Amino acid sequence: MSVKNIFVLGLEAANLPALHDVPDADRYRFHRLLTLGELQCGEVSVPRLLDKAQHVLDSFDGRVDAIVGYWDFPVSTLVPILSERYGTRSPGLESVVKCEHKYWSRLEQEKAVDSHPRFGRVDLHTGTPRPPDGVGFPMWLKPALAYSSELAFGVADEDQFQVAVAEIRRGIRRVGEPFQYILDRLDLPPEMDGVGGQVCLAEETLSGIQVAVEGYVHDGEVTVYGVLDSIDYPGCSSFLRHQYPSTLPRPVLHRLRDVSARVMRQIGMQEATFSIEYFYDPHTDAVNVLEVNPRHSQSHAELFQYVDGAPNHHAMLRLALGEDPAMPYREGRYRTAAKWYYRWFTDGVACRMPSQEEIERIEARLPGTRIHVKPRPGQHLSDMDEQDSYSFELAHVFTGGDSEEELREKYDHCVAALHLACERAEPAGRDG
Repeated sequence: MSVKNIFVLGLEAANLPALHDVPDADRYRFHRLLTLGELQCGEVSVPRLLDKAQHVLDSFDGRVDAIVGYWDFPVSTLVPILSERYGTRSPGLESVVKCEHKYWSRLEQEKAVDSHPRFGRVDLHTGTPRPPDGVGFPMWLKPALAYSSELAFGVADEDQFQVAVAEIRRGIRRVGEPFQYILDRLDLPPEMDGVGGQVCLAEETLSGIQVAVEGYVHDGEVTVYGVLDSIDYPGCSSFLRHQYPSTLPRPVLHRLRDVSARVMRQIGMQEATFSIEYFYDPHTDAVNVLEVNPRHSQSHAELFQYVDGAPNHHAMLRLALGEDPAMPYREGRYRTAAKWYYRWFTDGVACRMPSQEEIERIEARLPGTRIHVKPRPGQHLSDMDEQDSYSFELAHVFTGGDSEEELREKYDHCVAALHLACERAEPAGRDG
């Protein structure tokens, strides 16, 4: 059995256990292709990243069998560019950008389904930007591209709208400029003429139960392999946990699968995993697309392993190698699983963080748990990357169990055992 050399853009230690838990993992040898810090921190230069990646690949003494990634831009767009150069399998660049560019994605969704909010562009170049015609408060403002809800703001009135516009103006260039480099490689349709990578999108606020649909496209067929519930902190738009499988009624799950298939066919994605976020409003029975991602969610890897018996990385790897990407179903140890976000809702300094040895002792004491602590001791929380606009993640806690009560009990035990502590501090400021 020949070993396959898999180059993973942004491979980090936290994801290695899940990669090594995929079926037939002994067939794969994983190689890091640039660090996550190189890819997403500070000023992003796509040409420089491509040069660095090509140097790594050209220096490798062996066969490059696959180039993969499970992060958002620039990783999502580097994969098809590098795959084309090195003869490996990947989705096409245009289909990836149709997902990543939030405005273009909405235009494509509009062609396939009516399951989306009212939306429009905000002209950041005018002296006093205004909400788009037909889009009412409350609404969300967000750049065409951002990391993990960075620079995404919920606004309820004109005053909040102008404050959010000012914040987005200050920060949009960091990702918008390198995204323009990608857009310049494509033959854009007329509806995208002059839109560019530094555009702001406004869309009416959705409400209800947030869910995520994961699947893949293989040989032209769209397959959904899982639906997860996303539960927010009370009175807040920040996630408390993702829980798998979803508890929504079967007819709703069927509609989510149908809308997902129609959207992915319209976008033209091929040989790729995807994750689509939705809101389901139980009062109106409405399903609405929140966001389309041209990759599976690495955040959910352990959840699929706990319940189905394989991390969702399995489908990504099989697709990249031209093999059957089918996921196992309900072959895991637990009936349900969750990823919890332990958050701090004000800026501060991480003053007490557990060692890796302490974390491993907790995991050994509580089977069906995995813990990733996010800040470094002494780090300003506002200096952490990939945080939303309202909170800071101190730890991710994965739990598997046979009931929601068991998931919660394990999470509570983990949080108590971690003894995480922060000190209040004046905000260091979030770079835009």
